[in-house]
Amino acid sequence: MDLQVDEAEHSMEMHLPYLAKIFEGHPVKVVPILVGSLHTNNEAMYGRLLAKYVDDPTNFFSVSSDFCHWGSRFQYTHYDKKCGPIHKSIEALDRMGMDIIETGNADAFKQYLSEYDNTICGRHPISVFLHMSRNCSTKIKIKFLRYEQSSQCKTMRDSSVSYASAAAKVDA
Repeated sequence: MDLQVDEAEHSMEMHLPYLAKIFEGHPVKVVPILVGSLHTNNEAMYGRLLAKYVDDPTNFFSVSSDFCHWGSRFQYTHYDKKCGPIHKSIEALDRMGMDIIETGNADAFKQYLSEYDNTICGRHPISVFLHMSRNCSTKIKIKFLRYEQSSQCKTMRDSSVSYASAAAKVDA
């Protein structure tokens, strides 16, 4: 990647402090995989290639993404008035995507993104992970644990970024 892309990329900087805290006192090797903008066919291909690593119980995956970047400064102002205030519409949109991710269905996630154009930064790594879980022999269960917004948008002049955290574990 060129310098401008490298300077804008911040997922590792966001992840490493959390991983350092979680694995404190345990020797671990970190293998960063930066997933840029991929065509759907490549998301599926990388998912197939990486699926075997999901089956190895010594491996741990951490996928980074913000959710909706809403506001004119992000060129995204989807608003469903049936949901009430703007911030509730944003949450409904994000929760729709989160619910689809929990199903593990990469095709449904692709359809959701195509229909709503939600500005989920990590849509490509999320899709690769969904394809990984589809192609591995281990049954994976994804569950979202928390959802927040940087601010509650009330007018079209407001802006916010959504954050969601999930855990994926072996489904016994």
